[in-house]
Amino acid sequence: MLIEETPLDPAALPVQAFRAHLRLGTGFSQDDLQGPVLEAVLRAALAAIEARTAKILLARDFALSLPAWAEPSGQPLPLAPVTAVHELALRDAAGEERAAAADTWRLEADTHRPVLRAAGAALPVIPARGAAVIRFAAGFGAAWAEVPADLRQAVMLLAAHYYEYRDAASAGAEAMPAAVAGLIGPWRALRLGAGGAA
Repeated sequence: MLIEETPLDPAALPVQAFRAHLRLGTGFSQDDLQGPVLEAVLRAALAAIEARTAKILLARDFALSLPAWAEPSGQPLPLAPVTAVHELALRDAAGEERAAAADTWRLEADTHRPVLRAAGAALPVIPARGAAVIRFAAGFGAAWAEVPADLRQAVMLLAAHYYEYRDAASAGAEAMPAAVAGLIGPWRALRLGAGGAA
């Protein structure tokens, strides 16, 4: 189970850049009415691209709960880039948690497939009927400018597509435009096993 522990900061969304991308004017009485619509389609585009690539564009914290390790020597993490692992906790059957010693694991950073590696022969033993909880930070950065240019462009194009079809119920509104698919293609990772990106 993967949980997003910190919400996306609305201030990090490039609403003004998106407004410029759409060539929308400013200074009109309806500017405030467009703001929530622009934010909503940006959020939808961001979520769609993160789901397709398993890359987190704007930094947030996550918690991954696992009843068993994919491999005793290392657990692939489902998102990238992972910038830090805050904690590895072991939860028992009663729901009580204790932090595993920090010298028993390490983060193996990777653009597509980060892994929580055992510092020794194996990761800590998960209690019977319990779980391991990995709390980590993922994302290219807190600011929009830190997101790679091709992914920024993909978000803009997809958000514009959603904006154009916001009142339509046709299948065309849900399809991933070819230009967007081309931009995100290099960022997609093949699923190699448990925890891998799609």
